[in-house]
Amino acid sequence: MARPTLAVWKLASCDGCQLSLLDLEDELLDVAGAIDIAYFLEATRHIRPGPYDLSLVEGSVTTPEALDRLQEIRRQSRHVVAIGACATAGGIQALRNLASVEEYISQVYATPAFISTLSTSTPPSAHVKIDFELRGCPVDKRQLLDVILAFLHGRRPDVPAHSVCAECRMAGQVCVTVAQGTPCMGPITHAGCGALCPRYARGCYGCFGPSNAPQPRALSALWANLGATPAETRRALRTFNTAAPAFDAEARRLEEEESP
Repeated sequence: MARPTLAVWKLASCDGCQLSLLDLEDELLDVAGAIDIAYFLEATRHIRPGPYDLSLVEGSVTTPEALDRLQEIRRQSRHVVAIGACATAGGIQALRNLASVEEYISQVYATPAFISTLSTSTPPSAHVKIDFELRGCPVDKRQLLDVILAFLHGRRPDVPAHSVCAECRMAGQVCVTVAQGTPCMGPITHAGCGALCPRYARGCYGCFGPSNAPQPRALSALWANLGATPAETRRALRTFNTAAPAFDAEARRLEEEESP
């Protein structure tokens, strides 16, 4: 019986989420034995034409060519999973959504006419049907493995929906906000990193994007009580997941609050 086929694609991104698959190390040989890795240029020059049972898409849509490619990936794939902050929220490159791309191009490139790009950076879900989104910058390799196995076996991925705060509590870690007064994005950030930054007495940076039921306005009030200015809170929301709706809406509200 033919093995299920897996394709791994890159749009606008840094490749970190693709590398998470290669970082599986011990499990990677078992994965390669259970599926046919039909397309994965980060790992092999072997290319098998579609259709594919599962496609993993890393990166955001920033050019007309990327949009055409994404649409073709969707046509060729039974299931499509977006992996990482770029593919689920447009990535840090979505900061372009807040400015004039044309102005940047004119200042950076000697021949602006050669540049073909879109004015925004958007996640694949803004353009095609996505069957599942795995968050993170980069994604957690164990969660990525579970997502692959889930789709190959016809079940829902076992990815937690709670916040980083829950991960802290389950690990028995001291809350950096309560104990040290450190501003932390943990209350509104999706779990998956294992509360890595709080483990080292640092506030969460929000790498995994908004949790399933975030309360960013309440976080802004908490940070204000800790002495953070609206501008500082806004900058914290404008990082890896700047275009995620919950983060974006609160950042815009804070910006209006700062305006005279």
